[in-house]
Amino acid sequence: MQHYDVIIIGAGAAGLFCAAQLGQQGKSVLVLDNGKKAGRKILMSGGGYCNFTNLEVSAVNYLSQNPHFVKSALARYTQWDFIALVAKYGINYHEKEAGQLFTDEGSEQIVAMLLQECQLGKVEIRLQTNIESVQKMDKHFVLELTNKNVFQANNVVVATGGLSMPKLGATAFGYQLAEQFGLSIVPPRASLVPFTYLEQDKVLGVLSGISLPITVTAKNGKCFSNALLFTHRGLSGPAILQISNYWQPTESVEIDLLPSCDLAEYLWELRQTSPKLQLCTALQRLLPNKVVDVFWQRLGIKEIVLADLSKSVVATLVQTFQHWQFMPNGTEGYRTAEVTFGGVDTQHISSKTMEVQGVKGLYFIGEVLDVTGWLGGYNFQWAWSSAYACATAISQN
Repeated sequence: MQHYDVIIIGAGAAGLFCAAQLGQQGKSVLVLDNGKKAGRKILMSGGGYCNFTNLEVSAVNYLSQNPHFVKSALARYTQWDFIALVAKYGINYHEKEAGQLFTDEGSEQIVAMLLQECQLGKVEIRLQTNIESVQKMDKHFVLELTNKNVFQANNVVVATGGLSMPKLGATAFGYQLAEQFGLSIVPPRASLVPFTYLEQDKVLGVLSGISLPITVTAKNGKCFSNALLFTHRGLSGPAILQISNYWQPTESVEIDLLPSCDLAEYLWELRQTSPKLQLCTALQRLLPNKVVDVFWQRLGIKEIVLADLSKSVVATLVQTFQHWQFMPNGTEGYRTAEVTFGGVDTQHISSKTMEVQGVKGLYFIGEVLDVTGWLGGYNFQWAWSSAYACATAISQN
């Protein structure tokens, strides 16, 4: 039976980074993963360019039942630490928007860097392996694989991620393991995910491919200003993905399709200068023609010139375009979700070490925990920071 100082379950961002840190500290490390490739989610993230962190990172950018949980780890391994590692490997990157950092040449560079870091630490990585059981003995853990291989370890680190993107091999194994050791789970759901249309809104599918800047607000008052993208199935784009973290089923979200304009003021002023202008034409100066046409048909307002504009028509237009109450049918689910909301309840976990309170040597890091970052590199930064906190704690044991 082979014995290791640490066995890490999951060869994603958090698992590989933690393994590299520990290996370079002289620990014997085995990484187990059910997939054919290491870092599968990294490879396809950010459109294949990996939004690996953000220039501005704080606890505000994360959701958890304990909003303070992320503070310790984020403070001890910051975005600047990871940026320095990327720079050390000569990986060129750029800021896309609002501090979001992407590689210039592709996500493969981040995976290659992590694997090289693991190699420096003599980390052993076994892919396409499935774990049958994890048992805690007196001072070590015993892991049995489905192929009947058995391994021992002083420490087990669970870095299995969430349920998003099942095609990449996502499973509930991390949650099941947590429950086996008496930990509770904050109910998981798809997060950073597009909304789907109710039957009555499917007519909006004709707008598929049109993108425009909006402000979207959830019922709890949280709002984001960014792009909305109409799709055949529903609403997507950065603003929608962001607000999906704060949306609850059965709730609507309010969308302002003209966030930099006071529509009422615009129409009344234009009425003075261009009284013979068609109302529809006035709106098409602000929004794509097709968007105006579809919403116009839904409203059923007769075409009028601005001279005949009434207060009630203006109020209707303002409500429609600046206070659009969009009721999602639901979301596209884990198939397209960037991350999973919820996970292992952090009340059981030390925020400093990521160790389970009451189960010495068992650690949870990354997305498997009830920590969900905003869109924009925050979830990767949580992977790096939580992995570093865990590795530091183990290497000091």
